[in-house]
Amino acid sequence: MPIPDRLPDDFAEALERVRPRLRRLGTEILFFASIGSTNDVASALTAHGDREGAVVVAEAQTAGRGRRGRTWFSPPSSGLYVSLVLAPGRARLAPERALSLLTLAAGVALAEAVELVTGLKTDIKWPNDLVIGRRKLAGILAERVTRDAVVLGYGINVGPMVYPPELSDRATSLELELGRAIDRPMLFAETLAALASRYDDLLDGCFDAILDAWRARAPTGCGARVSWETPAGARSGITAGVDEQGALLVDAGDRIERIVAGEVRWL
Repeated sequence: MPIPDRLPDDFAEALERVRPRLRRLGTEILFFASIGSTNDVASALTAHGDREGAVVVAEAQTAGRGRRGRTWFSPPSSGLYVSLVLAPGRARLAPERALSLLTLAAGVALAEAVELVTGLKTDIKWPNDLVIGRRKLAGILAERVTRDAVVLGYGINVGPMVYPPELSDRATSLELELGRAIDRPMLFAETLAALASRYDDLLDGCFDAILDAWRARAPTGCGARVSWETPAGARSGITAGVDEQGALLVDAGDRIERIVAGEVRWL
């Protein structure tokens, strides 16, 4: 287990301002100037007992990752790179449903926090992206590590970045969109507070509130053309919302397909 660095004063002060709203989160905060992956560190914590609410944050990641093994570009001091240890499997009602809706709940929370801090309204694209237009602003990666526990990682592009060529036309950042500086410590604190609120919704079984909020922020959830791969070959159709478990529904013409995982291309 790597040795954490001292949490910068501005991050500590921002956290203290939202401390009453963090609820179960922030039981411990591990800060690293640079780390391979915050998700890996958070996962390692779960091997040493119940660490629900632990938060790992880094100024830079050298091996940050997104869904399906992709690299998450994580240059120093340009974004938020955060992972939390959560236990949605302990939900009072329907724990498996709480587990399946965790990523959608996190997307809602991050969109709410971004809007609160910056005034910028972002869209959510199933299952785990915050986007502005067709450019990606933030991503979420949930990895189940025990029967009840999940490590939830998120990355938000905050400052200007020199993106790799493969990302230059597909990524954006808050400061690029707004043309002004963003208070990263405040954004960090508010994302945790928003996640704490939506995490409580999950644990309390308030699933309809999460789904309604997600649908309101996901314009491509209905009426967008998508394609995906199946064992029988490529399929395509029109998005028709999400079901009660958070799966994407697609009208493929002859039937409604239910997509739980895998790669979906937005056409």
